[in-house]
Amino acid sequence: MAEQQKGVRDVKSAGRTVDVLEVLGSLDGKPIGLRGLAERMDVPRSSLYALLQTLVNRGWVRTDATGSLYSIGVRALLVGTSYIDGDSRLGAARQYLESLGDKVGETVHFARLDGPDVVYLATRESRHYLRPFSRVGRRLPAYATSLGKAILAEYPEAEVEKLLPGELPALTEHTLDRPGLLADLGAVREQGYAVDNEEGTVGLRCFGMALRYETPAQDAISCSIPIARLTPEIEALVLDALADARKGIEQAVRG
Repeated sequence: MAEQQKGVRDVKSAGRTVDVLEVLGSLDGKPIGLRGLAERMDVPRSSLYALLQTLVNRGWVRTDATGSLYSIGVRALLVGTSYIDGDSRLGAARQYLESLGDKVGETVHFARLDGPDVVYLATRESRHYLRPFSRVGRRLPAYATSLGKAILAEYPEAEVEKLLPGELPALTEHTLDRPGLLADLGAVREQGYAVDNEEGTVGLRCFGMALRYETPAQDAISCSIPIARLTPEIEALVLDALADARKGIEQAVRG
């Protein structure tokens, strides 16, 4: 959540509306009942019901035929699409992502840091049948992705601690704990790229590089490869292609 502007208090109703949309958006389309939503938000059902009906009427929330289950509505998609379409940095990166995907033949991503997470703003799928799941809008913990670690490594360690959540739940048996992550970020700073070695998904290795057209970096690109298909030659090809794409994107954004 964005840092509250100094001296400006939250408008309670507006804050609650945003909370509803964020909770529903985090459920990946899975509907939820009024009781479950109220418990997640820790608010009374009576005050939440009228807000939900307003959002349903305006298309931000949808409900099932019984009117008892709620999920994110189409208006949220329209606003999200507008964000992506209007982002000049992503627009400048698209041709280089296409070229990167053509070179490596694997799934490539463009993501942005949002609090402790990274959000996928663009993906180009692998041409292989065996490929990782990915989609625009997907949100993952920065500490367990090459994209996130590439960005976190651009920050001093004290700032990294502020960005990280209090606990780092393991996504797989390979997810790094806090000391391991901080040590790994030191290695990222040395070598110039990050590696997710099955830390987010078992059987998948990802390579990520931060985009340094702003300081500290907020965006990164990556390439994800099933370990069953990864060889030293492919890894070298991917790292070279990522470096070329990063250079092209940074130059394009800076003009």
